[in-house]
Amino acid sequence: MQLVLHAGAHITDEDRLVKCLTANRDMLTQRGTQVPYPKDYRKLLRDILHAAAQGAIAPDTRDVVMDAMGFEQRPDRLILSNPGFFGTPKMAASGGAFYTSAPRRTQMFREIFAEDEIEMFFAICNPATFLPAILAQTKYDSMTGYLGGTDPAEMRWSDMIAQVRSTVPDIPITVWCNEDTPLIWGQILRDMAGVDHTVPLEGEHDLLAEIMTPVGMTRLQTYLADHPGMTEAQTRRVISAFLDKYADESVIEEEVDLPGWTEDLVDDLSDLYDEDVARIGEISGITLLTP
Repeated sequence: MQLVLHAGAHITDEDRLVKCLTANRDMLTQRGTQVPYPKDYRKLLRDILHAAAQGAIAPDTRDVVMDAMGFEQRPDRLILSNPGFFGTPKMAASGGAFYTSAPRRTQMFREIFAEDEIEMFFAICNPATFLPAILAQTKYDSMTGYLGGTDPAEMRWSDMIAQVRSTVPDIPITVWCNEDTPLIWGQILRDMAGVDHTVPLEGEHDLLAEIMTPVGMTRLQTYLADHPGMTEAQTRRVISAFLDKYADESVIEEEVDLPGWTEDLVDDLSDLYDEDVARIGEISGITLLTP
């Protein structure tokens, strides 16, 4: 079985990916891909991961997980999604590093699903916006306390990704920037589902509808309907052109409102993020999705 783990990060897609995929369950099931509802496995896997941190993983754990999802027939490809696979928001950056539990938790998944082919999907986000947003979901009252005194400019997603790859080198990882998601949404969905780019997916343009004016969205849908058979790259160029003209600026503009975080700091963190993304693309076993 092929197992797809969509592990976050927090505050990126807010479960939009799994909701879109579950909306296409019947079609995907016919192609051998199962997308169970999160309620069928999230708490169970959380409890299993917590227990595994204290001791060995029981030999029948995989069977327990599969039985809990109640498949009539076992899937060829299974998609599990949870921004909490690597921990809570408190664990997302505490101690001055992103998701320090990610390598060990990934190793646990490898032990549970020892017989299966595993691949991971993970969205990263500009620390300039990610850190203030994730801080707000914790009990910390300052960034200094949350990061344990680490300078935010020292935070690197590439460190986390490289550590996961080093710990479990047989698990390929697909990474993308959350900021690029609207442009590559269709590719992310299809890559996770394991279907060709020509396969239509219900709701594949829902994310665009959230950030584009109604007029622009209507014109985009008309254009796409009038030009069937475009490649993934051609579709992205069209979407980019329509976003340039019809993006709803009131929705896509992100303001960082955190004491001590100046515009210069945000700009510096954004520049470092760009460098970090390039570094991730150079790590062996990583597929970096870009517009």
